[in-house]
Amino acid sequence: MNTPDYESIWQQSLIRVTDKFSLPPIVLRVDDAVIGTLGNFSVSTGKAKAKKTFNVSALAASALADRQVLEYRACFPDSKRNILYFDTEQSPYHCQLVMQRILRLAGLPLDREPERLQFSHLRAIADPNQRREIIRYAIYNTPDVGLVVIDGIRDLMLDINNSTEATRLVGDLMKWTGERNIHLHTVLHLNKGDDNARGHIGTELNNKAECVLQVTKDSLYPDCSLCLDGFTKFLYKPEFLHNFGLPQNHKKHFACHLSSSDLHPLCCPHLHFPVCLQYS
Repeated sequence: MNTPDYESIWQQSLIRVTDKFSLPPIVLRVDDAVIGTLGNFSVSTGKAKAKKTFNVSALAASALADRQVLEYRACFPDSKRNILYFDTEQSPYHCQLVMQRILRLAGLPLDREPERLQFSHLRAIADPNQRREIIRYAIYNTPDVGLVVIDGIRDLMLDINNSTEATRLVGDLMKWTGERNIHLHTVLHLNKGDDNARGHIGTELNNKAECVLQVTKDSLYPDCSLCLDGFTKFLYKPEFLHNFGLPQNHKKHFACHLSSSDLHPLCCPHLHFPVCLQYS
């Protein structure tokens, strides 16, 4: 049995005052709020049917198009433009709808495979550890990967209330993002009775994630969803986005950005933030 060389490991862990470090590249923003940097991970949380997947679709589309999509603005280096998207919950049919929505949001055609997006459905794989190993393999064997999305991190563990499993899984996220210098965004449900992320895995993600986004249905406008990260809030109405793969007949779509400097303070007065509607 090989004993780890703890002397070497310890020496490599030391930070010296003369060391030169650079700020991690910022790759995802909402206005001036930093959502993601390379070498870190972020989380979207929300109750069931709060449009968490739609929110992540917009984030992925921004990275794919390398421009602003709704309120997300991505800027990945040329050597980090490939995207891996893993869905652990939905059927292949519904996964394809999500993929088509991402491509539409990014302004890409649906009649040929995207060069920079690989979409995997892992629902049919019963063993959570096997799902995890598939993700790990893809991350370490995909060249130029910059963004990894895991829609349904709960399905990478047997028991969300097992603290050992949660610690190991979050440790994997930190290891993968650090060693591969990527940004990873994942999705987790909130508890039904409160706004806490589910289980021990939710606690670990909240403690270790660079940014935690909460997606929630608006209290006065139930067909709208509100996304907040603690600094910036924005509201969107996915039901208007028929052209982006959602089952509605409306042609208009909009994203609402909440800004204290906006000129239309009466749009959503219950939010206590003025709202700017952006139509296209």
